[in-house]
Amino acid sequence: MAALYQPTLDMLAATVAASIGARPHLGSGDKNLVDQAAVDAMRASLRGADFGGIVVIGEGEKDEAPMLFNGELIGAGQPLDWDIAVDPIDGTALAARNEPGAVSVMAAAERGSMLETTEVYYLKKLVTGAAGFGVVDLDLSATQNILALAAALDMSPTDVRVAVIDKPRNADLIAEVESTGATWVRFAEGDVAMAVAAALPNSGVDLLLGVGGAPEGVVTACAVRCLGGFMQARFAPQTPDEIERAMMADYDLEKKFELLDLVGGERLSFVLSGVTEGIFTPGIVEDFEANELVVQSLVIDHNSTAPNFVEVRVEQA
Repeated sequence: MAALYQPTLDMLAATVAASIGARPHLGSGDKNLVDQAAVDAMRASLRGADFGGIVVIGEGEKDEAPMLFNGELIGAGQPLDWDIAVDPIDGTALAARNEPGAVSVMAAAERGSMLETTEVYYLKKLVTGAAGFGVVDLDLSATQNILALAAALDMSPTDVRVAVIDKPRNADLIAEVESTGATWVRFAEGDVAMAVAAALPNSGVDLLLGVGGAPEGVVTACAVRCLGGFMQARFAPQTPDEIERAMMADYDLEKKFELLDLVGGERLSFVLSGVTEGIFTPGIVEDFEANELVVQSLVIDHNSTAPNFVEVRVEQA
């Protein structure tokens, strides 16, 4: 495993803590209870962090859930050198039902480099691997993008696997994807993991399209940049209230954001820790013989030459 940057190690500890903190409530049916436990555990872990930053992409407002709030300081007494994005549980409803796809996620970039998204909850996104550069574009149709990417990857369009979150707002897009013969990779939550998968070769996802969470989009951008993948996005407000707030905040709703618009700077970190079984990790596994809980994580930063898969063992109380 490549040597990891100190903020990345602290983020790994925090997401593992959030995963373990949420574990007693998996399957409880109460997504806010799951989220609160994860938030409390993540916040406690970050109090001892050896790097300092400000939460600029918090979580909770959209779902009326507990949150690590925007403006919260991370790393007591440390210089505030970092923008921090957190999602203690991405897929709270999945975790509450103990279904696959829930993860704990955290990302960091140089201070002032993350796109401000607080007034709009959704982005229209396109994510793929390095093959997408100069080939796919957010302004093209799904059909055009699938055909172009298939040609770039030297495969049939029917072999392309396209992840689109299964929400009513994406119904027409899903129908178009399936009309091309491509495989729709269905998922109900877990926007970050599927988008990161689209940027990784041989993950089972070649392309992510559709309207998903804006905070999750900025978190994803940190990983995609480290992986050398391709990503574009545009604000996609879903209600008149969102549109009004965006206009009051002087957001450009027509702008097509390139990857460097979503997150800039040279120093980046991204960590995803499994909560339930998912595309990257088996979730939290209990080692009865050792009396330990095992959490697997995907860890990426600007020092990495490839994604790292890290196993952390925590003794059970």
